[in-house]
Amino acid sequence: MARINLLPWREQLREERKQRFLATLGAVLLGGAALIFLGDQYFESSIERQNARNEFVRKEIAVLDARIAEIKELKERRQQLLERMKIIQDLQGNRPIIGRVFDQMVRTLPDGVYFTGLKMTGKNIAIVGAAESNNRVSNLMRNLDGSDWLQAPNLTEVKAVTSGAVDQANVFQLTVQQTQPGAAEGAKP
Repeated sequence: MARINLLPWREQLREERKQRFLATLGAVLLGGAALIFLGDQYFESSIERQNARNEFVRKEIAVLDARIAEIKELKERRQQLLERMKIIQDLQGNRPIIGRVFDQMVRTLPDGVYFTGLKMTGKNIAIVGAAESNNRVSNLMRNLDGSDWLQAPNLTEVKAVTSGAVDQANVFQLTVQQTQPGAAEGAKP
């Protein structure tokens, strides 16, 4: 029987398989590392692109916020201007009315009565004055009540003041409401 040693051939084949396995393992590891590196690069670039988009959106939001603030400021200024225009129009419309009220106050003033102070708050007029007698104050109140531009006179105080032995005056305070003759007719149905 011939002695053939097959061990070196098997060992050599085992060694070749081991070399191929290690080469394949190295190639797989290198391929895996390359895939991981490429995946990392892809995700890193995706994150950078998204961050760039987010930064762009933030800048645009800041621009829009500034525009919104400007629009709000313009609306406020517009509202203020409209209010001013309304006040001016009301003043222009009411300008002749105050002249009429003063004219009516002079027309309703009887002899022996004079005013020492007038104060108008809204539609109410507070009158302070002096009269020679209580009858003259009563005449004043009747005249005020009969006026088209004044209504509802209300006497709040009358005092007799003697400043000397000869002069005697009655100091009075009253309130009256200012009205417009056309406004009362237009309000009634």
